[in-house]
Amino acid sequence: MGMSVGPANAEEGNVTPEMNTTPLIDVMLVLLVMLIITIPVQTHAVKLDMPAGPPPPQTNVVEPEVITIEVDFDGTVIWNGTVLNSREEMEQQMQLKAAQQPQPEVHLRPNKLVKYKYVAAVLASAQRLGLNKIGMVGNEQFMD
Repeated sequence: MGMSVGPANAEEGNVTPEMNTTPLIDVMLVLLVMLIITIPVQTHAVKLDMPAGPPPPQTNVVEPEVITIEVDFDGTVIWNGTVLNSREEMEQQMQLKAAQQPQPEVHLRPNKLVKYKYVAAVLASAQRLGLNKIGMVGNEQFMD
């Protein structure tokens, strides 16, 4: 019984042209282990200089006024419960409020059935006239 180790017609003593990569892999693994050992352990603490003692008292803190703007299903704008007749009237109110310090917060509450163009017009006017604190309220009505 015999065992064949290579091609049947190969002469004995021929060298195969394939490179033995086992020693190269061994050297690479040793270098990798040495690299891992020599890397310093990273600490995850962030050093902050925090103030000590109680915070200073806050004086003259003025809460901003809250303005509620409702947009009804037909595009009617309601300013703090008062119906505005035109867009110009709304923009005059916005100009007056944008000049105040501190600037008031605007809570925009659109109706569920209103077309987006009416809401977008109110938002565009507020942005153009300098009202920076605008928020949408009543969004839970759109969840169903």
